[in-house]
Amino acid sequence: MITIIIRVLLIYVLILFVFRLMGKRQLGQMQPFELVLTLIIADLATIPMAEMSVPLLNGVVPLLTLVVFHFVITSLTRASTGFSNFISGKPVIVIDQTGINYESLKKLNITIDDLFEAIRESGYFSFSEVLYAIMETNGKVSVMPKPENSPVTNGDMKIKKEEDTLPLTIISEGSYMKENLKMSDKSKEYFNDILKKQNVKSIKQVLVLTITKQGEIFFQEKNKPCKIIDAN
Repeated sequence: MITIIIRVLLIYVLILFVFRLMGKRQLGQMQPFELVLTLIIADLATIPMAEMSVPLLNGVVPLLTLVVFHFVITSLTRASTGFSNFISGKPVIVIDQTGINYESLKKLNITIDDLFEAIRESGYFSFSEVLYAIMETNGKVSVMPKPENSPVTNGDMKIKKEEDTLPLTIISEGSYMKENLKMSDKSKEYFNDILKKQNVKSIKQVLVLTITKQGEIFFQEKNKPCKIIDAN
């Protein structure tokens, strides 16, 4: 029993030392190669802990080998931009001045809902508020708001403003969102008429369409610039 406790404590201390060397980044901030390393370490650590027949050295050596390899990879990514791009990838612009970059979404294998969730996490609840959004190599989305939506608040300017509400996503990647359509108190024909006025021949061409309580519509076709329409 004492042997088991000692083995477990030694492995625990070693892993703690390894992660201290790797830095203090959280899982969501890790580069792909760092996340892979973390998963492998977790798997390797369980073997000498659970299997008494496995010599402790057989668990320690692979862990130390991975630590050395990690520092080699880290040094190479710092020394070479090309190698860094190969290992970790490059940031990708998913929203720009023309709207959502549909081709980038397809390459990254993310949906409109994923992108919407990411900008909400940054504190923005409509695509119309965003000037640029960049998918970082660690999977996080960095958002640059439009000037009128920058962090300077109406309270700072002593301006009273009507309370905002969340925009409803009516169409997402060529399909109507039935529940949101009901919540909007508007018919499918109403939005079909708007699409017709925008010369949209098929709903399948629509990447996203959202509407606010104030009647502002954010609309974008696949591979085309976005449009903001006042439906009032």
